[in-house]
Amino acid sequence: MSASSPAPSVGGCQCGAVRFAVAEPPCIVYVCHCRKCRKQSASAFGISVIVPRAALQVTQGTPAHWSCAGDSGRIFDSAFCPTCGTRLWHAGEGNATISIKGGSLDEPPTLEDAVHIWVSRKLPGVIIPDGARQFPEEPDDD
Repeated sequence: MSASSPAPSVGGCQCGAVRFAVAEPPCIVYVCHCRKCRKQSASAFGISVIVPRAALQVTQGTPAHWSCAGDSGRIFDSAFCPTCGTRLWHAGEGNATISIKGGSLDEPPTLEDAVHIWVSRKLPGVIIPDGARQFPEEPDDD
């Protein structure tokens, strides 16, 4: 692999039953403050690493899937580990991209240039860095 080609990102669930590789760098990283991401991550926000759908390859195990509606009302197919329940990624029907859950990556993504979305629903006390791009809901660009 040449110096100009980054090594693939790798990740997986908490128990190690499902592993994956992502062959391309992120298109964008979102910090999402919507209710679904807060609930899914059991935290103040979720981190979504957006990559081309074709860049994701499952390298071990078989994730389970279920569908749910996001705060936008759009339906998302969500992949998770059938053993430990860790959410791994989700994608909207017909999307060319997939949203890898940032916490499932072995090397977490940097949040320096992350775009904050659904800030209309962020928890009180969560501070968005000065100068960070942000949207009250979600941007129209996917």
